Amino acid sequence: MNDSFGGGFNTTTAGGAEAESKAEGVLPMVVRQIKESPDAGISMFGNQYTMITLVAIIRSVEYSSTNVTYQLEDHTGRINAHFWLDEGNANSTPSIVPRSYARVVGSVRNQEGTKVIMIFKIDQVNSPNDYTTHLLEVLHARYKSEEQNKRKADSRFDTNANATSNGGFMESDPDGASLGLSGKRLTVYKAIKSHVSDIGISRKELQNKFGHVNSSEMATMLDYMIAEGIIYSTVDSDHFMCIEN
Repeated sequence: MNDSFGGGFNTTTAGGAEAESKAEGVLPMVVRQIKESPDAGISMFGNQYTMITLVAIIRSVEYSSTNVTYQLEDHTGRINAHFWLDEGNANSTPSIVPRSYARVVGSVRNQEGTKVIMIFKIDQVNSPNDYTTHLLEVLHARYKSEEQNKRKADSRFDTNANATSNGGFMESDPDGASLGLSGKRLTVYKAIKSHVSDIGISRKELQNKFGHVNSSEMATMLDYMIAEGIIYSTVDSDHFMCIEN
């Protein structure tokens, strides 16, 4: 099973310092994601959702005077879903055939320690292509949210670095810009240039300054600036100074 179906749905923004933002629309999910979601609600990379959609096979149906309970199953697990009936309206019972696929739209609730779905709408699915399409929508929603969160993190990275004066950053650096550097490369260059030390700034210090940049991306930026003759390594391969210094 692809872990992408289960991962990332409750990931918050880096550092957890910012409040999650309300997201418009309905989040496509699979059963495993729903069952492993936090009690605080459905969220994905900092976006909070109140409604989810699920395509699954109906394994069983139980009727009562107030609601219909469906046991839904997909390739990741099983979950119960409740559809509440309109009082005195027998026609409000959905016409869904057991052991067929259905698309459910609803909210997630914690019922006696178990996740359940409160159905807002349920429709029978007649084409197997609808199930495949739903799985693609689940993956697309995850990767789109991750991409949006990464762009926000990069924006905060650049904004915070440019606005900081206490941490050794300069308000502007025409020399760095003239070297063809921009964005994160320019920000890292500023940190290296402004660092006061006989042996330069270490890779670890740079990584600590810029927590939003993973080690692989940091290494790529440093290798680029070394290859371009902008910075050089000093006492070892993990300490750097600017050529200008």
